[in-house]
Amino acid sequence: MSNFDNLAREWDKDKMHMERSIAIAAALESMGSLNPSMKAMEFGAGTGILSFLLKDKLKEVTLIDNSCEMIKVCEEKIAWHKATHFKALCMDLEKEVHHQKYDLIYSQMVLHHVVEIEPMLKKFFTLLNPGGTLAIADLYTEDGSFHGLEVKVHWGFDPEDLKRTASALGFKEIEFKTCFEMKRESGRIYPIFLLIAKKL
Repeated sequence: MSNFDNLAREWDKDKMHMERSIAIAAALESMGSLNPSMKAMEFGAGTGILSFLLKDKLKEVTLIDNSCEMIKVCEEKIAWHKATHFKALCMDLEKEVHHQKYDLIYSQMVLHHVVEIEPMLKKFFTLLNPGGTLAIADLYTEDGSFHGLEVKVHWGFDPEDLKRTASALGFKEIEFKTCFEMKRESGRIYPIFLLIAKKL
């Protein structure tokens, strides 16, 4: 069982997870990335906090995560909310093939866990319909203290570097802005950006 499997039942009890998701949802809306005709996918959905905040703003939502315990929580929330336009899939999108096409793909605090960034962005490009939008919320470059030096993740990103990578893959109209600041008990503050890119 992965660490995220172990955390699934307690995830929604963390006030910061909700505050962060509310800020990202607001930023998505303010950047003009939502409309009610969209078929959307949340990559690394966890318990789906962000998606459920957006549930009345999208036509269909697919929640994908490689933690099956997180997906079980999603399924329970789908049933509780009677969100018939939601479905949850336990799969490792880094390694598995997925054929569904989307108008919007979004993620929060997931990309820094992805091993190979460029192939993942390329997969997102393939999964988007023409005119579709990719929205990534993640950490700005940090010193490794967010997770700890022993955890094998990317230490955040320079959004300008991500912008160049996405542009080389064919994404257009790429923009980003700071959307939230996470404050830890240590007093350390970790800003989060939201990057939007279009497949035209």
